Parts: sequence; C-alpha cells; structure tokens
Amino acid sequence: MLNFDFYNPTKIVFGKDRLNELDNLIKKDAKVLILYGGGSVKKFGTLEKVMNGLGNRKIFEFGGIEPNPKYETLMKAVEIVKREKIDFLLAVGGGSVMDGTKFIALAACYEGIEASDILFGKETSAIKKAIPIGMVVTLPATGSEMNRGGVITFNYGKWSFYNDLVFPKFSILDPTLTFSLPKSQVANGIVDTFVHVCEQYMTYPVDGRFQDRTSEGILKTLIEIGKITVENPTDYNARANLVWCATMGLNGLIGAGVPVDWSTHRIGHEITAMFEVDHAKTLAIVLPSLWNVTRKDKHDKLVQYAERIWNISSGSDDEKIDLAIEKTREFFEGLGIKTHLSDYGIQFDEIEHLVKALKDHGRVALSETGKITLDVSRKILEGAI
Repeated sequence: MLNFDFYNPTKIVFGKDRLNELDNLIKKDAKVLILYGGGSVKKFGTLEKVMNGLGNRKIFEFGGIEPNPKYETLMKAVEIVKREKIDFLLAVGGGSVMDGTKFIALAACYEGIEASDILFGKETSAIKKAIPIGMVVTLPATGSEMNRGGVITFNYGKWSFYNDLVFPKFSILDPTLTFSLPKSQVANGIVDTFVHVCEQYMTYPVDGRFQDRTSEGILKTLIEIGKITVENPTDYNARANLVWCATMGLNGLIGAGVPVDWSTHRIGHEITAMFEVDHAKTLAIVLPSLWNVTRKDKHDKLVQYAERIWNISSGSDDEKIDLAIEKTREFFEGLGIKTHLSDYGIQFDEIEHLVKALKDHGRVALSETGKITLDVSRKILEGAI
C-alpha cells in the first residue's frame, strides 16, 4: 500500500425527513444564499422545505446553475455574495450545483486578480479562506457532497479544482428527495458512481486490500440495485443504497493509498465540452474502450475485476478481460445508457477535434502510468465509435 494522508471533515445527515435539522446545522445569525439549478427544486417542494428548515435567517436565492456550471454564471453569484455579505452557501441539487457552489465559496474570498486562476493552480497563496458551505443532495452521482473538489466549464473546457477549504460542513442525504428524478438522471448517477469507483480501482495492485474490497462492494451493490432503482424510484432501500454508494465512491476513502487513474473522466470531459453529451454518458462511452486499449497495464486488476465482480472463473486471462468488458457495457446499456460515440451522432472524422482539445488542455500523458499519450487517446476514441 502507498503512503497517504486522509482527511474528511464533512458531517453526513442521512435518512428521511431530515431537512428540519437545518436549523441546528447553520449558525443562527447567518445570511444564507441558497443555490440551485433548474426549477425542479421548486416544482417538487424541496426548496420550500429547505426554507422552512432555515427558520428566521435572512435568505437569498440564486438559481440557474447549468448542468455543466459555467464560470460566467457562477461569477454572478459571487457578486451577490460580496454585495449582500453572505456568510453561508447552501447548495440544493446534484453535482453541478454542488461543484458550482464550491467554486463560488472560493472565488468570493479570492485575493488574486482573476478568480479563474483557481482552476489552473495559479496564485495559490491568494486562496486563504472560503465561505462555509452545506449541501442538500437531490441527485446521487458525483460524491461532491463529501469531497474537496469540483468541475466547472471555462472557455469551452471543463476544469477541475481541489481545496480543503471547500469540504462541505455538512451534507443532507435524504433518499426520498431523489424519488422524482427522471429515469435518465438516475441511470446517469449510477454510471457516474460506477466509473468513479473504477477510476480508483482499475490501475495496478499495491496490496490495498481494504480499498479493493470496499470498491468491489460498491460496484457489486450498484449492479444489484441499478435496474431496480431506475424502474422502481420509490423503493427506499434500493435508492438509499445508491445514495450512499455515490457518496462513498468519491470521498477519498477508496482512493487513499492506491494509484488512481482519471483518464476516462479527462477524455469524457472533452466530449461533453464539445458535443454537450451528458457527463455520465461520456464515461460509459470511453471506459470499455479505454480498458481494451490499456489492458496490458491494467491486466492484473482487470482479471481481478472479472473474477470478483462478474464471477468469471473460466477461460484465459484475455478471455476473462474481454467478457468483463462486455458485461460492463451490457450493464450500462441495460440502464438505458448508450456506449458508443456514434449513438450520439459523433462521427469518426470528429475524433481529431477531440484529440486536439486534449492537446490544447494539456491532457497529453494520462493514466496512473502517464502512458496514455495523444496517440493512445486517439485509439481509445476510435475504439469507442
């Protein structure tokens, strides 16, 4: 096992009917800015419940955060924070709203020249504090409710940022708040969680037995309850398991002390930025092809995955790997998520544009080994057609 530091201060409030506890989670004299995306939080009454839970505090609202939150939109919220002297941010939504809220928390306190520097690791000395944040999760997927990172869109690219200052103070996870989600969004959340786990698991062995077994437990749970929770949205136990898997899949636990590989995400981000394909769908497109192309470097873990996750015990190692990749693709497809670029109208001759975008954004040596060069990324994309 590799050396590691592990730190996660986020308080989790899990279960039914917990929104009334907001009053005890935020200081009584706080000025609170509630941030959300579209109109669903209003339509289904979540926003009203949140406001009731906040009691008599002074409350402001900022809606319209996009599914891939844009820098320009978030900076409008920063203006409100500064003007109204907001001292607590409450995100109500899924990963995009939570990620956007984290950026706003940093940008509102940024002492440098341009807040976009936060995305590029510039002027880190200018990041000294952040507005405290809390989360009310309405879409289980990204794990943003219990981690220190986010992804936003800036200049037609998707950029990640990380800082301990944006660990949420608390996150409320009430599975019933997700019952009204469309099937497609639930399916996206399952795939997103599945690939988050795989990016921390599918590398090379370092005898991280706890990490491997915990990752495998999450993956097997998602396979067990995936179709059930898509088809039966009010099955509380199935949905509760999805919500907790999504949180545990990216809170730092399973990635501590093991090599990780975020190549599927990096390549997928370019597909989303260029063609506006849902984030989770890009992961389902890229992952099977990436495993096929990188099977030599990932051989031992791919065989382990085949045997432990899909119970494939016969055949050669290559045959086990082939079948495991096929079963993974079938799992995604069974949730209604298509797994080829061509399914989304992206043609072979457009691959070069994606490769150029990877180059422009400095994504030229991806994976846990750094061996996914632009040529290898091209092969992965060609295999995903």
